[in-house]
Amino acid sequence: MTKGNINVSVENIFPLIKKFLYSDHEIFLRELISNGTDATLKLKHLTSIGESKSEYGNPQIEVKIDKEGKKLHIIDQGLGMTAEEVEKYINQVAFSGAEEFLDKYKDSAKDSGIIGHFGLGFYSAFMVAEKVEIITKSHKDEPAAHWTCDGSPEFTLEASDKTERGTEIILHIAEDSTEFLEESRISALLSKYNKFMPVPIKFGTKEINDPEHEPATIKDKDGKETKEPQRKITVDNIINNPTPAWTKQPADLKEEDYSSFYRELYPMQFEEPLFNIHLNVDYPFNLTGILYFPKISNDMQMQKDKIQLYQNQVFVTDNVEGIVPEFLTMLRGVIDSPDIPLNVSRSYLQADGAVKKISSYITRKVADKLKSLFNNNREDFEAKWNDIKIVIEYGMLSEEKFFEKADAFALYPTVDGKYYTYEELFNKIKANQTDKDGKLVILYASDKDAQHSYIESAKAKNYEVLLLDSPIISHLIQKLEGTKENITFARVDGDHINNLIKKDETTISKLNEDQTKALDDLLKEVIPSEKFMVQLEAMDSNESPFTITQPEFMRRMKEMQATGGGGMNMFGNMPEMYNLIVNTNSELVSEILETKTKKKQERLINQSLDLARLSQGLLKGEELTNFIKRSYEMIK
Repeated sequence: MTKGNINVSVENIFPLIKKFLYSDHEIFLRELISNGTDATLKLKHLTSIGESKSEYGNPQIEVKIDKEGKKLHIIDQGLGMTAEEVEKYINQVAFSGAEEFLDKYKDSAKDSGIIGHFGLGFYSAFMVAEKVEIITKSHKDEPAAHWTCDGSPEFTLEASDKTERGTEIILHIAEDSTEFLEESRISALLSKYNKFMPVPIKFGTKEINDPEHEPATIKDKDGKETKEPQRKITVDNIINNPTPAWTKQPADLKEEDYSSFYRELYPMQFEEPLFNIHLNVDYPFNLTGILYFPKISNDMQMQKDKIQLYQNQVFVTDNVEGIVPEFLTMLRGVIDSPDIPLNVSRSYLQADGAVKKISSYITRKVADKLKSLFNNNREDFEAKWNDIKIVIEYGMLSEEKFFEKADAFALYPTVDGKYYTYEELFNKIKANQTDKDGKLVILYASDKDAQHSYIESAKAKNYEVLLLDSPIISHLIQKLEGTKENITFARVDGDHINNLIKKDETTISKLNEDQTKALDDLLKEVIPSEKFMVQLEAMDSNESPFTITQPEFMRRMKEMQATGGGGMNMFGNMPEMYNLIVNTNSELVSEILETKTKKKQERLINQSLDLARLSQGLLKGEELTNFIKRSYEMIK
């Protein structure tokens, strides 16, 4: 038997490991199973190239709980180690980075989960165990070895009578970690970290119907037929799927394979995804994965942290910010890359060059997929537009490369349910919707019902009106106006339609200068100036006498502020101000001016103003009640 001290100058590293990484102590199981998986896959490689005489067979990793003995066993059938290799890999190599680890990371290690990064993965066992044993038999024809360490720098190494190839790690669970002797806790951890490991993982047994037993039909004494009971058999409980969909080639998968994998990832999700994107690249880095577009509602109540990040089928995290572009964190699915470090802090990841390349690759791949979906089945893409537009609009705002590519598939729906790409829209409206200064005005509504009368006024002039109703549309409009040449967006209720797209023709007012001034004074006396800015305009006599609009700039700034950004807080705190456009050619306006009594003039003005407010949804509560009462009086 050999006794010795582990190669480390720090008196006792284990309490430090425990202290710094305690917030993440459950990862010990992931680390130990990952080591077992590596040992198994290395053996597979060596046997395939003829460097190992051992029979590979169908190896698995087993996790066993011994509750009475307060022990947890992790057993693999991989390469195994000789006594010399235990000395080298467990006692020396594992601690080569120990001092560097302590010096460099003792302040930040608690949050970084950096243990695996320094080859300390095996020693994460001491976060939950007061003593650890390794019993191992190499695939080489050499005696088995038994290593024991009680969490101090001292260890013992002696021969073992183990005859099967592989390594068994026995954790003597510490008093403060007995939760890891509970079947439900270990089961949950295996499901979280090891659900898709490439080697089968056994955790206990389960009963299933015997596939070779067909229950016979038997008759009782009255001749009544019944089936005999189904025979059960006990089988290993394999908790993982070693060949998940993302590890296969897209050509080998059907649409139902993607659907069933989605259900495997999200068993509690009952709504099917709209479509998926299979990622598969081996240069300049390795990355595979499947991303799914779920339905995303307009209120932006989306659940992030639904994409799972793996390294060689080992779960790392479901917080993928910094690896996946932010706009795609609304998606679901899996990304697997051996080039993403398994245990490093987020700030390290975000500064990492390889990770940045991965992020821009994913952006490009998603844009290309959206373009091909649009080209291959435009009708289907249009039908799904409302469920995916938030992701695309957010991507156009936040990722320049995505914005450039989005012209090929970003859609601009109209209030009549037609869909245009930007180029199609431009060509459709440029002749009719270019104003007298040569600027193209793109009209849009955000609420078909609330803005119905304004939409109808625009349609009367054969103008196209878009329906842009997502919560971030003001930001996107601002960006489009800044990047597309000589265009402006105007919401249909931002002004009278003649003012939104100003043409050269002018309408002569019926009122002379004195009448116009008298009307202006009268209106300003009656209409509250803190809410409405009165504008007198000569328009067609059939147009509405009173029209309420809200200045585009002010409304847009308030909207942008409500969804983050868009200038100083002054816009959010400003009271709601509206323009009141009064048509001087309207018969009602002439009647107001000619009415002899002041009281009747006021009543007509208030009634007209309330009708305009009603059409904008601005009449509520007591004012609405009074308006209804007054209207009935007038009918009488």
